[in-house]
Amino acid sequence: MPLATVRRTVHNVVEEMMTILHKVIHFPKAEKMEEGTCDAKRAFIDVYIGNPGSVHDALVLRRSPLYQQALYPPAGYCLLGDGGYPCLQHPIAIMTPYRQAVAGQVEARYNRHHAPARNIIERTFGMLKTRWHAIFLRALEIRPLFAPKVIAACCILHNICMIGGDLLEEESHGQDGSEDDAENEPVDERDLSGNHL
Repeated sequence: MPLATVRRTVHNVVEEMMTILHKVIHFPKAEKMEEGTCDAKRAFIDVYIGNPGSVHDALVLRRSPLYQQALYPPAGYCLLGDGGYPCLQHPIAIMTPYRQAVAGQVEARYNRHHAPARNIIERTFGMLKTRWHAIFLRALEIRPLFAPKVIAACCILHNICMIGGDLLEEESHGQDGSEDDAENEPVDERDLSGNHL
């Protein structure tokens, strides 16, 4: 098949998939919160595709509808971020690990519980890369501005696979759970969480 035909077909399929993005990738309903968030099941609940290229995590967050419209999480819940994200209460709640050598048992306990819980998203991205390795290993050449839509399409297909019971185990792609070097000051919420863990 000629390369132009393949490229046109990929573009057509990806554009069509964008029409079902929010049917397949969405925040959990309130009644499902008791079961845990979709993240715990390794399914994407939100995909922001507005930043092609290399952009710092905190900047992508600030530009995302999730942050700007305070879409998620609901009151009483928080998202877990790595050291590249700020620890926030508003407009959305994000809790990050302590960066410096921990001073006490509360901080150490918090970090011990935070790391494996946050690592779910690392494993999910590992599964995504394993499932669609041909795309992520540059076997498919696409324009940089179209790349975010291709990634979103891969996330849609990933969720469909997960719904269908295809629980592919991820391969290691450098996802060791290590934290970024960004500075984050501890906040009281982490102290409180550490006391209850």
